[in-house]
Amino acid sequence: MDAQARGPGPGDGREARGRRDLERLRVITRLFDQAIGIPGTPWRIGLDPLFGLVPGLGDIAGAVVAVYALNVGRLLGVPLELQLHMLTNIALDAVIGTVPVIGDLFDFVYKAQTRNLALIDGWLGAPHETIRRSRRGLLLLPLAILGVFAILTILGFWMLFIFFHWLFTLGSI
Repeated sequence: MDAQARGPGPGDGREARGRRDLERLRVITRLFDQAIGIPGTPWRIGLDPLFGLVPGLGDIAGAVVAVYALNVGRLLGVPLELQLHMLTNIALDAVIGTVPVIGDLFDFVYKAQTRNLALIDGWLGAPHETIRRSRRGLLLLPLAILGVFAILTILGFWMLFIFFHWLFTLGSI
């Protein structure tokens, strides 16, 4: 029996829903990352950095859109490597986004939602190339984490040095 005689399979409705949700994601991503052009510059700003000015609101809104993007990818059958790459973008945006002012500037430049949409689009257009690039990027993830921990450790020791230096100078007064 051919596929047309059997009717739609169980995955067909899921993919159709994924395609509809992908179009919604395009609109949301544009609104979130590139809604407003800055006059006289090639830069665009969306609601994400503006929401970030209100403590907590930007993080929650970004998380909702990010989870939606992951779900769209899952519905479309995006492989695990790409989903992990999307999670990496989300985690980087969330961690740096917690730093006041710097996080808002990072949101303006990094545009995690646009990156995740580009990953899905890239996979739909050239799946093998996109997966290969995502794997390469995921190899850099442990190095980035190690670098962050090294920097935090160095800053921690520096702060301890400053603290003890201050204590000893206090005792000599």
